[in-house]
Amino acid sequence: MTVVRVSGVADFAELGCRWRDLEQRAALSFFQSWTWVGCLAAERFADPVLVEATDDGRTVALALFNRVRRLVGPAVLYLDENGSAELDCPYVEQNGVLTEAGREAELTELCLRAVTGRYDLVLSGMDDSVLAAVGRSAGLMRVVRSQAAPFVDLAALRAAGGDYLAGRSANTRQQIRRSERFYGSIVVERAESVAAGHAMLAEMAVLHQAAWTARGRPGSFARPFFGRFHRDLIAAGMPRGEVVLLKVSCHGAVIGILYNFHFQGRMLAYQSGFAYRATAPRAKPGLTCHYRAIQFALDQEIEIYDFLVGEDRYKRSLADGAYRQVWVEAGPLWSPIRLFRAGLAVARRWVGKAGTVSENFTVSSVIEINRPPTN
Repeated sequence: MTVVRVSGVADFAELGCRWRDLEQRAALSFFQSWTWVGCLAAERFADPVLVEATDDGRTVALALFNRVRRLVGPAVLYLDENGSAELDCPYVEQNGVLTEAGREAELTELCLRAVTGRYDLVLSGMDDSVLAAVGRSAGLMRVVRSQAAPFVDLAALRAAGGDYLAGRSANTRQQIRRSERFYGSIVVERAESVAAGHAMLAEMAVLHQAAWTARGRPGSFARPFFGRFHRDLIAAGMPRGEVVLLKVSCHGAVIGILYNFHFQGRMLAYQSGFAYRATAPRAKPGLTCHYRAIQFALDQEIEIYDFLVGEDRYKRSLADGAYRQVWVEAGPLWSPIRLFRAGLAVARRWVGKAGTVSENFTVSSVIEINRPPTN
């Protein structure tokens, strides 16, 4: 018999041990691992709510939320997030309840049912299976955002002979080859220690911020917590082989730096910084760096090169497939906030059919919390 308990968290270190134990029996993403969830956990989960499912005393599912109380309506639970823009700037994707492999749908629904009757929920970066479980367990549900995440199937590419460029469009091949010729002798350097990783992250931050401030945007590192979180993440994840920083350069000059994750056969292109050259239109630092990283992943026998969510043109050009992620709000039928937003969504659809709806008719803060800029 499966028993589900809802509790607080007295000891994050002890929870981390149980989380790591369940990881050994789960099919999970990097964003569900304790490396990510446990990073600065005591700070991010100031009012933690833990949902745990057990079978005969064996933990089979875990979900960690932060609770944010409101003056009106039920409190809000944020899965693997804090609920504030400041602490959620290290955006989460591929999110969900951590469960034993093979029982994802059943256990996710059980865990969500334990809290959807009392709380509003914010669930960021979910796949369609989690969305279906939310729909079965919650009284009200609203999809805030749905977005494609492009990827390259390296396993299929390797089986077909490993010629990555052959599968790109003629225009993409031409741009990559022109950029490669422009740069000349290209070197790819991997950070091999935590200290080297921290140094490369700092160097990447300078490139990233320069590019985004030039466009009048703040950039990911504008929030101090973003850099602090990722320095801790590098310290925890690099010794486990889960963090990969790659510096791509030519003749001693940096072309760009990629901050990626490597987990269960996938390389996740999480963040980047590129040295743009306004006077060199043939130089494509983004295309060049990701092309070199894809070649690196092929050599490492990695199965998927995952660009994560985003509509960036380079992602579509370099990818050969995509999957969907959704950002969801859900809650009980009596939640006034959920009722208001559900009604607003219905009104928006109705007005939209009449052709008079404004693009800014409804804006959710969830979108802003979860998507800082990438180069």
